[in-house]
Amino acid sequence: MSKGTAVLFVVVGAVFMSFVGIFIRLIEHADGFQILLYRSISLSAMITLIICLKRRISPIKLIQSLDGNDLAIGISLSIAFTSYVFAILNTSVASALFILTASPLLAAFLAWAWIREVPHPFTWIAIAVACSGLFLMIGEGLSNGRTIGNLLSLVSAFAFATMLVIARKGGKTDILGGTFLGGLLAAAYGLVFSMLIGGGLIVERTDLIYMLLMGSFSIGVGIGLVAWGTPYIPAAEVSVLVLIESVLAPVWVWVFDFEPITAIEMIGGSIVFSAIIALSIIATRRRSLRGPIRFRRQY
Repeated sequence: MSKGTAVLFVVVGAVFMSFVGIFIRLIEHADGFQILLYRSISLSAMITLIICLKRRISPIKLIQSLDGNDLAIGISLSIAFTSYVFAILNTSVASALFILTASPLLAAFLAWAWIREVPHPFTWIAIAVACSGLFLMIGEGLSNGRTIGNLLSLVSAFAFATMLVIARKGGKTDILGGTFLGGLLAAAYGLVFSMLIGGGLIVERTDLIYMLLMGSFSIGVGIGLVAWGTPYIPAAEVSVLVLIESVLAPVWVWVFDFEPITAIEMIGGSIVFSAIIALSIIATRRRSLRGPIRFRRQY
């Protein structure tokens, strides 16, 4: 795959993922566990289709190809998926997405603490700057009753960051197998808790359609395209390209008059965006001095 095609895959995938917030806002009756259940079922089904097409294998071969690293990635992603749903339900789409944007910086910190991967010196400055933006948004949440949602967004960001470090440590350039398992585990959480403390398995037909579309197309196709194109693009550039999701998601809910974007969210989000973009530019320049990176295709 050429770099141009890979960039297109990542950009289109990020656009698809940006519709998650508006899908959740369109759901009228289903609770968080029901949303988690049905969107995760359709997510896993779509990821299965994408993996089979990408690797040219059957679903049985897919199951056989999974390893412990995929399971670890799946567990991390299942936590990220679960906390993300409840974050959106308990805070604004803008705050949730802007806080999630900090995942690459959190991953850099975790990689340093966990696998002793020495980050670029500017990383620490970027982390400090991004934290100031995060504190602004979380602080605003304290005053308007969105504290739980903002904290859940931070949990989701940490879980995504943990997944990135696990993939890095295991040498994974393809996290689709872990994404498949993450969807299955999240569906299991949704099933169990829907039966125990949620609204059960019966949902309104319109809500069901929204949940299935969210899982299959917005998340499934989105993550699939991003994961497909990522191995052919420097990681620093991917970090910038996927910001499209965080930029567009609040715009959709604002355009369709579901919720406004506050000044603090704009300021805090801009601070986090600036830190990510600056770090990505520096990382890209540093990489160019070392020569191009070649990725091995995995099937």
